Amino acid sequence: LASDLNTCSKRGLSERFDSTIGAGTVLMPFGGKHQQTPPQAMVHRLPVLRGETETVSFMSWGGNPFVLEQSPYHGAYLAVVESVARLIATGAAFEDVYLSFQEYFERLGRDPKRWGKPFAALLGAFEAQTGLGVAAIGGKDSMSGSFETLDVPPTLVSFAVTTGKLADVLPNAFTGAGHRVALLTPDYDENGLPTAESLKALFARVTGMIRAGQALSVWTPGMGGVAEGVLKMAIGNGVGFRFGADVGLETIFGYRYGAFVVELADGTACDCILGETTADAAIARGDAYLELDELQRMYESKLESVYPCNIEQDHSPVEAFTFTHGMTAAPKVRTAKPRFLIPVFPGTNCEYDTARAVEAAGGEAEIFVVNNLSPEAVARSAEAFSAQLKQSNALFIPGGFSGGDEPDGSGKFITAFLRNANVSEAVMDLLDGRGGLIGGICNGFQALIKLGLVPYGRITDAADDAPTLTFNTIARHQSRIVYTRVCSNLSPWLQETAVGKVYAVPISHGEGRFLSSPEMIRQLAAHGQIATQYVDAAGHPSGEISVNPNGSILAVEGITSPDGRVFGKMGHAERIAKGLYKNVPGDYDLGMFRSAVRFFK
Repeated sequence: LASDLNTCSKRGLSERFDSTIGAGTVLMPFGGKHQQTPPQAMVHRLPVLRGETETVSFMSWGGNPFVLEQSPYHGAYLAVVESVARLIATGAAFEDVYLSFQEYFERLGRDPKRWGKPFAALLGAFEAQTGLGVAAIGGKDSMSGSFETLDVPPTLVSFAVTTGKLADVLPNAFTGAGHRVALLTPDYDENGLPTAESLKALFARVTGMIRAGQALSVWTPGMGGVAEGVLKMAIGNGVGFRFGADVGLETIFGYRYGAFVVELADGTACDCILGETTADAAIARGDAYLELDELQRMYESKLESVYPCNIEQDHSPVEAFTFTHGMTAAPKVRTAKPRFLIPVFPGTNCEYDTARAVEAAGGEAEIFVVNNLSPEAVARSAEAFSAQLKQSNALFIPGGFSGGDEPDGSGKFITAFLRNANVSEAVMDLLDGRGGLIGGICNGFQALIKLGLVPYGRITDAADDAPTLTFNTIARHQSRIVYTRVCSNLSPWLQETAVGKVYAVPISHGEGRFLSSPEMIRQLAAHGQIATQYVDAAGHPSGEISVNPNGSILAVEGITSPDGRVFGKMGHAERIAKGLYKNVPGDYDLGMFRSAVRFFK
């Protein structure tokens, strides 16, 4: 089961997509301290341009091609049930749930049997909808799934959506050892389908348990049955599980659509016990004993050759840099509400996240869109940008995937724009004339490096021995949560924290590998310019890909200029808000924007 294509890990594929853009992700694609448990629903805070919201959207899906192939009626009915049950398992209530269907069938022609397949599927879906009282309000169908003699299997995938409150969202990983785990099941009719009335009663029961704190984690079985749920709930936090002696293999591996695996809080009464979580990192039943490490290796290795997750790693010790001499920089212009200028270049996608972080910290954010439709437009943008920068206290270059990067790599257009004579003069006036600040994250960090603003504190010509950022050693984009340790208190951007503190931070980049000569690294460390390093949850720097995802030398994540006023880093510290990333533990608030605002007061 762990290595089956239908249930094995898809992490190597998922990490190629930016999962945290918009600063609204409540559940990461993989949760737990080991980031291995996939959630059963996508949950995001609703986007608002100003202010905060406690409202979230839930979206899930359901569908089993093997059941649909045998009986389109059963498969479609169960697709609806599975999609709705996934919402419930993630903390949503069975209220205002709506569906959308994706249907795909063979070319129908004039064959009555072929016509009968989509008709049977729609009957099954309609039966589930009327029984549960939920409506499909959209969808897409195709009756062209044939090529010569090849036909797609009958396919109906149900997507379920609803809204809820941030506080109600429940991660799906086992939370700890010594907890009883129950299997709550609906009633099944003579055709093996869960009955609508029993499902609605069970949905209400599970939601009530979640709201009352009686359910610590929940999973609804799908294609892999209870076994898949137990495996994926276990590996997120490395919590083991032992099945009860009376639990049979059919219960473990058979279909249990509409049922729920519930990790119970202490003192919760329940007589449908499936087993118990254990401190021993294994899944056991009687004398059978499977170590989680081995199961996880199978789980992740199936697609390793196609979508790599784990590559050869550097296991040698990495020094943890420490600089505690303090900040020496001071602004020449003080203000209670400093103005941050945020340029938007082709491919930039973090300007709104950055502006919200600035304003939440008490600053004023001004977004400036660079017009690149013609050489004349670029020239006018450079003139206008320079004028606005002279009225600003700080410049912040946000992240994204800047256009026109090849063949020189990320940040080429940004760098060229900022090297414009007028712009370059305004940048250096901001630093030298008015004692302002400059920051950059991800693509912005890449631009700062190529300009020389980090580590030199001025715009310089490219040198062969200068530090640089290049492609991740895994040779693909990485989107996940990492941990970073604060190494220096030199920078005004880090006033709100302390040396040695560890923060969780989202990353999303394909070119984040920091490279430098050993001599330059030593010089940066001695002067406190190494601001942050990639570390494990305990705060130890490492070259292992799970810790240092891009393979940066000595695990360097962020550096500063000599006086600390220019700060560049890869991790998206601007993507913070209340309640985000609930399924990956950690402190996400580095406070860098509050620190920058405080600097000017």
